[in-house]
Amino acid sequence: MRVLTGNDLKTGDVIWWTGEGWSRHVDDAVDAGDSAEQILATEEAALRVNVPYVIEATREDDGSVRPAHIKDRIRALGPTVRQDLTLKPKDPEAIDWVI
Repeated sequence: MRVLTGNDLKTGDVIWWTGEGWSRHVDDAVDAGDSAEQILATEEAALRVNVPYVIEATREDDGSVRPAHIKDRIRALGPTVRQDLTLKPKDPEAIDWVI
């Protein structure tokens, strides 16, 4: 699965391509497939995303998206030093998900 990510130009938030726009939640991401580079070029030119790039990920059995690289897992979830500041603060498995 090829997923698109980058940062929101206004807020700096990590964002993920949903097929129709951008979301702060990695689970909203869709497989961009062979169109990934074209989508990135269009979105960057339209000034909707900063430094967009393609990552490899998998969709888990529960429907969640798990980036393949640890860097992008951390970007998807949020800070690792304070679980209360993550995008999933009440998820008891959040700390296991990052590693």
